[in-house]
Amino acid sequence: MEPVVYAPDEVICNCKQVTLGDIDRALHNHATFADVEKEFSEVQKITSCSTGCGGCHHKIMQVISGIISG
Repeated sequence: MEPVVYAPDEVICNCKQVTLGDIDRALHNHATFADVEKEFSEVQKITSCSTGCGGCHHKIMQVISGIISG
């Protein structure tokens, strides 16, 4: 399956207006990447993504996984 590619300014979390760029910046505030679930929690703390309806959870997990895996 081909990974989904988002533009840096594309909104991933509509409720909180969090973009791919916001997620990327939040991830890179950490020196190391532990695992996708842990990083999701950290990104969520920084951006408030997926704290509204939660409908973006899967997309955010995919984005984080893609960033971590390079």
